[in-house]
Amino acid sequence: MDDSLFREAVTAIDAGDLAMLERLLAAHPKLVHDRLTNPGPWLRDKIGPALDGFFKKPYLLWFVAEDPVRNNKLPGNIAEVTRVIIQAARREGVKSLQKQLDYALSLVAWSGVAADCGVQIQLIDALVDAGASTDGAPDAALVNGHVAAAEHLVQRGAPLTLATALSLSRWDDVSRLAEGTSPREKQSAFVLAALRGNAEALRRLLALGADVNLPSKDLYAHATPLHHAVCSGSLDAVKVLVQAGASLSTRDKAEKATPLGWAEYYRETSGRSGRAGRYAEIAAYLRDKSGLGAD
Repeated sequence: MDDSLFREAVTAIDAGDLAMLERLLAAHPKLVHDRLTNPGPWLRDKIGPALDGFFKKPYLLWFVAEDPVRNNKLPGNIAEVTRVIIQAARREGVKSLQKQLDYALSLVAWSGVAADCGVQIQLIDALVDAGASTDGAPDAALVNGHVAAAEHLVQRGAPLTLATALSLSRWDDVSRLAEGTSPREKQSAFVLAALRGNAEALRRLLALGADVNLPSKDLYAHATPLHHAVCSGSLDAVKVLVQAGASLSTRDKAEKATPLGWAEYYRETSGRSGRAGRYAEIAAYLRDKSGLGAD
């Protein structure tokens, strides 16, 4: 794939320039066939690490999500831009289209920019209408706190998982789904609840046998549920876990810090925002429970 040609098409996406995009796709059908295998500085300088990870060798369609973040904005007609790309791929009989659609939906579900710009639901509809699989998409949305997107995905037919039911407070479904949920899935739901600071979901999962100290193998496995509850900024969630016996001394695998260390870090880096006060309360609580006293 010609890097300069791909860049031109991405520029048209970013600008919401339907006419330019349609001309490019008609003149260069490979834009909907090929992946960008050797991106230039225009992309690598902005999102370098992602190009070696979750955004490796991207298709053009994946750029509609603005995840990873390049410009921190999306045009208001991005759903129509998405349809133009999909229509071109259908005309060309692109064999990878299903794969492109499914992963694009995951990116849109994660995308904070799509949510902040008010286009996340429109993008979801454009992709689901085109046949994107909704499996796992609500959970992906909830990892970044996109509750409205998760709810919409369920309305569009996404299978309801235990993690999603808990986050959406669908308590009757929680009881039903818990019976067929594996311990691994249950632990993933537990960590997601901690990440979101959902104290009630944590209580219910503990009653269902979740391990208060076990990291999830599928979701931020470098730290314990208590670390993630600290990150959420919810003192209530932290208290639920500590009162259930969560370890205060376990260190995460990335920074080698305890939950108290995380709380102090977030307090120091939150400036004068309201979140700084919440982290200060969490730090004070953990310090007291650890027997360390005041600063």
